[in-house]
Amino acid sequence: MKIGVVDIDSKIPNLALMKLSAHHKQKGHGVELTSPLFADQYDMIFASKVFDYTPMPILPECSIVGGSGISLKIELDKPIESLKPDYNLYPDTTYSLGFTTRGCIRKCPFCIVPEKEGKLRVVADIHQIWNGKDRDVVLLDNNILGLPDHFFKITTQIKELKLKVDFNQGLDHRLLTKDVSRRLSEISHVRYRFAFDDIRHEKNVLKALRTLREVGINISFWYVLVGFNSTLEEDFYRINLLRGHNQDVYVQRYNYRQERIYLLMAQWANQHHIFRTHTWNQFLEKRGVREGVVLT
Repeated sequence: MKIGVVDIDSKIPNLALMKLSAHHKQKGHGVELTSPLFADQYDMIFASKVFDYTPMPILPECSIVGGSGISLKIELDKPIESLKPDYNLYPDTTYSLGFTTRGCIRKCPFCIVPEKEGKLRVVADIHQIWNGKDRDVVLLDNNILGLPDHFFKITTQIKELKLKVDFNQGLDHRLLTKDVSRRLSEISHVRYRFAFDDIRHEKNVLKALRTLREVGINISFWYVLVGFNSTLEEDFYRINLLRGHNQDVYVQRYNYRQERIYLLMAQWANQHHIFRTHTWNQFLEKRGVREGVVLT
């Protein structure tokens, strides 16, 4: 059987398609990553759509389509979900990719994870994810610190295998302890990511910054959600608080809000070389923006 898989809109290699590819190759089927334009040349098509705002391509009627952009309820069968990804599907990829946990202990109102993945639980370890050659590994866990014993197990494996880790979805600053921070400082890593999504978390954010600095982690990458349940003043306050502590910020516009103020805010904060050297007002002045924008 000739299987075609279509990655509709993923920004990184599509994990579900890689697992489906591994499953069908175990059955002796041929599997190829293909375009919707050539989908009718295959006996079966699997497609994945991650985002609900991207256009849906025309596919054969017999295609099986999943992903969070289609439904939060469609899941891989458990035996397929447990397989190591088929990295040959994306031959240019130079890192390993996967989840060691699914779910989250939080119920943030803007997040689909609780509905999609449910309660936090262990699903794999590093050996079930690592491709065996590349040293970089990207973990997609949504809240690995919610299971501290598992976190220490995973990071011990990372140390032993001499891997470099990217906790791509971020770490929960509210769960940082001295022991966790010390372990983070001991492993090779891409800059650690956290989120400051609610002004009510200010004390916890400041505590996390102190704890990280005590172990030598002086600069981290902070997602800042704007335009959800906060005022512009609160958004700028969170951004400038992190800027005052020499942190890198990435503004996330809720539902990709298109108002001019949010677009300018993202242009300022998300370009770190500008963010570090220019205040908001200096950025506006450099851009020649003088009217119609809230200044702080």
